[in-house]
Amino acid sequence: MGREIAINVTREETRVAVLDNNQLTDFFVDRAKRKDFVGNIYKGRVAKVLPGMQAAFIDIGMDKAAFVHVSDLSLDIEPGDTLVDPDDGEKDEAEDKDEKGPEMPRARRQSSKPIEQLLHEGQEIVVQISKGPIGTKGPRVTSYVSLPGRYLVFMPGVEHIGVSRRIPRDEERARLKEIMRRVRKPGGGYIVRTVSEGVKEEDLQSDVEFLHVLWQEMVKKRDSQSAPSLLHSDLSLSFRVVRDLFTKKVDRLIIDSRREYEAVKDFVHRFMPDQASRVQFYDKEENLFDHLGIEMEVARALNRKVWLKSGGHIVIDHTEAMTVIDVNTGRFVGKRDQEETILKNNLEAVREIAHQIKLRGIGGIIICDFIDMEREKNRERVYQALVDAMSSDKARTRISRISDLGLIEISRERVREDLLRTLSEPCAYCEGRGYTKSATTVVYEIFREIRRLGKSESQKIVLGAHPEVTALLYDEERQGLEALEREVNARIIVKEDQTLHLEQYDLLVL
Repeated sequence: MGREIAINVTREETRVAVLDNNQLTDFFVDRAKRKDFVGNIYKGRVAKVLPGMQAAFIDIGMDKAAFVHVSDLSLDIEPGDTLVDPDDGEKDEAEDKDEKGPEMPRARRQSSKPIEQLLHEGQEIVVQISKGPIGTKGPRVTSYVSLPGRYLVFMPGVEHIGVSRRIPRDEERARLKEIMRRVRKPGGGYIVRTVSEGVKEEDLQSDVEFLHVLWQEMVKKRDSQSAPSLLHSDLSLSFRVVRDLFTKKVDRLIIDSRREYEAVKDFVHRFMPDQASRVQFYDKEENLFDHLGIEMEVARALNRKVWLKSGGHIVIDHTEAMTVIDVNTGRFVGKRDQEETILKNNLEAVREIAHQIKLRGIGGIIICDFIDMEREKNRERVYQALVDAMSSDKARTRISRISDLGLIEISRERVREDLLRTLSEPCAYCEGRGYTKSATTVVYEIFREIRRLGKSESQKIVLGAHPEVTALLYDEERQGLEALEREVNARIIVKEDQTLHLEQYDLLVL
């Protein structure tokens, strides 16, 4: 089986898995209590302008105010400004912004006004969420509104026609551009998506009409509603996946909900009838994701340690500032010389690192610590292998060459909340540190605290502590406890308290 898309629907959540040759390559979750708002368009009100950051906070009616940088404001596009053509840049095509559609062409700001001259508190502005809330940050928005359709992306107020760079043939690109010049509506620009390759003029015309009506409805809402208000909500996860990922390269789209299957089937019949036969309903008793082995892959994507087939492994650690990936040979000892063994392990790790970064949605700064190689040509091979492995990534990435210390730095665009944050939360017990103090350390802290009390006039000190701590006091540290009693001239009564955290204790002087 080549490429498959599996959609698992329950009352609580919708999960989508994309598989290439039975390997999980993309995973998306949309929960009823935590909706994905990327792509939604709002009429917002400027809450605060920050000249020092050249940014502003916009009230769009959500719990957290949205953030907009001056580079995401189209308010000052002037006749002398030029637009970045997706054909000229890297990965601006419609399918290279996660499953959400393309990035807007934007003005090259040669003489941009500062944000304090563009926005003021209380001002109303139409914005679109470009990045959802990540961690403690609110959503990021842009005033470059775009409406994705099946074949096109409509950009109101932009006089521009672009064609996806993933359509390689020049004659086909020229044909699509010529069609769009004929069928376009005035007052807006379009990006022709990759799936448009080979489509008929009437299909593009239909998309133009659909997107134009959608925009007109939004304009009516904008003019009649007060801020903050929602003007347009993007499709549900299932339909976004069908719109953006269900191309002719997908062999099967399988759905385990009869209701969702019927709705998707109707959608496909309407917009891509030649692909309707590849939409299938899954009705077996075994869970769809269990049947396809997806649950195990998702669990693996949350593990800190990921094993390689050869016996080596990589360790993925998330910090506040960056993600660090360490490569280890583990059980892999090789067959020939050490350098060859290290090279083979590093090359295998490269493939897994690229896979895990994309699957987990890791963004920001990523540091990869490879096993040190002496030969320069081997370092170059590892670097080039990583560049090749990341070339299909839809998020923008920058990869540095391997350093003398065996490190490669990757800067990857954050396009969505990463899988770890989506499916988990910091450990309430260790407060996200990943470790706790040892019972011995806690015992010695208790001893110091009792000494701070000094010699007591009273006869008793009652200590409440975690069972592991009390067990240590009754066993290995028994002599130390008795010596401390003589030192402070008081009897220390130890009581086990299962409600206490390992690092917590109570001291009561009686």
